[in-house]
Amino acid sequence: MAAAQGRSSDGAEGMDDAKDSAQAESRTGTAAPPAFRAAVDALRTTRLRPQIEVEPTPAPQRLAPFAYALEAAVVDGDEDLADGRLVLLHDPAGHEAWHGTFRLVTLVRAELEAEMAADPLLPEVCWSWLTGALQARGLTYGEPSGTVTRASSHYFGGLSARPAASQIEIRASWTPREGQGGVPDTAAHLASWCDLLAQVGGLPPAGPGDASVVTLPQRRGPQSR
Repeated sequence: MAAAQGRSSDGAEGMDDAKDSAQAESRTGTAAPPAFRAAVDALRTTRLRPQIEVEPTPAPQRLAPFAYALEAAVVDGDEDLADGRLVLLHDPAGHEAWHGTFRLVTLVRAELEAEMAADPLLPEVCWSWLTGALQARGLTYGEPSGTVTRASSHYFGGLSARPAASQIEIRASWTPREGQGGVPDTAAHLASWCDLLAQVGGLPPAGPGDASVVTLPQRRGPQSR
């Protein structure tokens, strides 16, 4: 696959954890629940392969009482091979559509080579990459849903010198199984999501126990609506 068309970002600068947490509490009048804080801490300390750059980004504030978001890019030198966003949602009261109190929502996208873009089975293959990444790490989850969109751009007039381009976009959500204390294994889900990003970006699979990993930057705390 070729480079993605830029990273999905809101362009906001990070804030320190204490300040951001205080703002979250002031908007709802209640502190973030311990289960949500534990799930976010696991996301913020997960170790990932160095080709994937991950950082916190402002989370949506109307999808759930509490939310935390990350954006990532698969980088090869100065080129982004794929990019995406992962959002952790939490509703302590539970959500009928989720069948749980947590939900993971993702967007992944990358540009395609012309030959791959023409494959009629590409959407099914991309969806199988997502489910396969979760299954490969032994994760259980429920209520998966999503779309795989393939788009092509052709340029005319003053832009006619640009070659035609195709892009794949995966939008999906699923309910992670809650473990001890009602906390899902968000670290493993993040690692699976990064496996998907790497596959979409054309990277070879990382071997088990790969020592060439980096730690997530810890610049932003959880947000709530």
